[in-house]
Amino acid sequence: MASSKLSSDHAGTNQGHPSASRSDPDPRHVRTAEVRIDAAAPTGDLTPIWASMGYDEINYTYRPDGKRLLRSIGEFSPQAFHVRPHYMFCSGSGWGQPHWGNGNVYHEDADGNPFYDFTLLDETYDAIVGAGHHVLVELGFTPKDLVPEKANQVFPVISSPTVYSAYEQGLWSFPPKDYGKWAGLCAATAAHVLERYGAEEVSTWVWELWNEPDIFYWRGTPQQYYDLYTVTVEAIRGVLPEARVGGPSVTGGDSGVPFLRGFLEHCSRTDTALDYVSFHTKGSWFTPWRTYGPIGAPAPVQESPSAVKMLFEVDRLLAVMGEFPEYAGLPVLVDECDAGVPAHHSAYDNPNFRFQNTEYYPVFQAKLMKKLLDLSAAHPGHIEQATTWSFYFEGERYFEGTRSWTTQGGIEKPFMNAYRLFAKLGDRRLSAESDQAFPIDDLSGREYGMPEEVDALASIADDGTVTALVWRHGDDQYAADTEPTAAVLAFANLAAASYSAVEYRIDADHSNAHTVWEALGSPQDPDAATLAKIHAGQGLETVGESHTVDTVDGALRYATALPLPSVSLVVLEPR
Repeated sequence: MASSKLSSDHAGTNQGHPSASRSDPDPRHVRTAEVRIDAAAPTGDLTPIWASMGYDEINYTYRPDGKRLLRSIGEFSPQAFHVRPHYMFCSGSGWGQPHWGNGNVYHEDADGNPFYDFTLLDETYDAIVGAGHHVLVELGFTPKDLVPEKANQVFPVISSPTVYSAYEQGLWSFPPKDYGKWAGLCAATAAHVLERYGAEEVSTWVWELWNEPDIFYWRGTPQQYYDLYTVTVEAIRGVLPEARVGGPSVTGGDSGVPFLRGFLEHCSRTDTALDYVSFHTKGSWFTPWRTYGPIGAPAPVQESPSAVKMLFEVDRLLAVMGEFPEYAGLPVLVDECDAGVPAHHSAYDNPNFRFQNTEYYPVFQAKLMKKLLDLSAAHPGHIEQATTWSFYFEGERYFEGTRSWTTQGGIEKPFMNAYRLFAKLGDRRLSAESDQAFPIDDLSGREYGMPEEVDALASIADDGTVTALVWRHGDDQYAADTEPTAAVLAFANLAAASYSAVEYRIDADHSNAHTVWEALGSPQDPDAATLAKIHAGQGLETVGESHTVDTVDGALRYATALPLPSVSLVVLEPR
């Protein structure tokens, strides 16, 4: 597949890939589309790469709304999610703020002897495990008592109530001054969770050192990180010999490529255990992040997330793995895989973040998951997780526009319904070919991102239920079209003579609490009756009612009309 060659040719450069997609002044709309689905041609297991989430605000995990959200996801998802919070080893009081938190585990007595307090970490992991999920343990960052003395010379901080202290500002990002004490912290944590949660549960956990060490999260040298990785693996494996350990969770930017290559060279040279490789990708970096304009002002430049940018970044990092035969086939965790960055910036910071409120985002997410599965199949490396860096935020306004599953009042955003659709897919993937799909064999820079397409991801379950996730989407949240696309799902080789058919839909008018909220005047202090109406629009909705359809010689043509943007899940259950 040409995408692999593209990565090799462009390794170490992101030239030609804008930080976001510009709005296309003359978009091409898809008027008709046909998707051919062969129900007798499974292509293998359908990996639920979407069953993973993470967030910065570790202390929100055990807040009432955090626990409620984790339980809600656990109730609809057949797969337990892996949950990856930041800042577990940072020092602090347990008070969380956007893009900051702390587990406050490590301490030293007056003589410099370490001791540990797992109070906050217990509350965090109890909430995750109690909701039926598993932990992706991100071992980071440096506790205050392990910050090297030289770090204090780097961050002079002006005393002000609006400014963090030097520690919160960045001292936590320096390599720990004593790798032996760091190893003791990691080993003590492993022993503690083993005792608290048991070997069966902890065997499902994933252990990862740090986050994005190729940028400001790590203020040491690459070799210092590589050496700390070896120390960390030995500490964890000393307690949990079968623990899944890996890294290095680099960014998808240009700095991630050489850092990942150096990391793999180190692991190979030192024979350090490596069970998976992790890295990240983001679909947009809006410029500026914050406009400081009047409330309600339009975006200075209309921009949108670029799926092409994300796929390019993943592709070239998979290609780096391919340079090392011993690591080329390892599982891959894209354990931050998001349309925009940062999560806590909102439509009030830059109006382009509005997409995180609307139907645009869940449709983008459906498209992205399918393309990542295609990309995974084109490389020896197997993408196992594509983590959404989304949770919720305390104290925000209704539909603030942050990257989150829910907004104020516990209202579920349309984004959450994408994951409800994923949860209904079967265990095995079926061949699905659309005549209006964008191919991923050319991931060169595109100013307008991925053009409008109709594509699909199909599956079959053990009971013969066939599902087809089909969408209409382009990388332009400002594109509009009053005419829907006439799409046909042409099923072949269906086993049953008749099926019960139902179509779930996310668009502006279906499964969309945001649209309901806007129609009610965008209230920021809704009364109980108004709030109930908004909540009523938050779950999955169908287009029409369930009905019976018959096959002819195993064939069935299912027609639907797709607005821009929209995603449908067509479910055929044998009668």
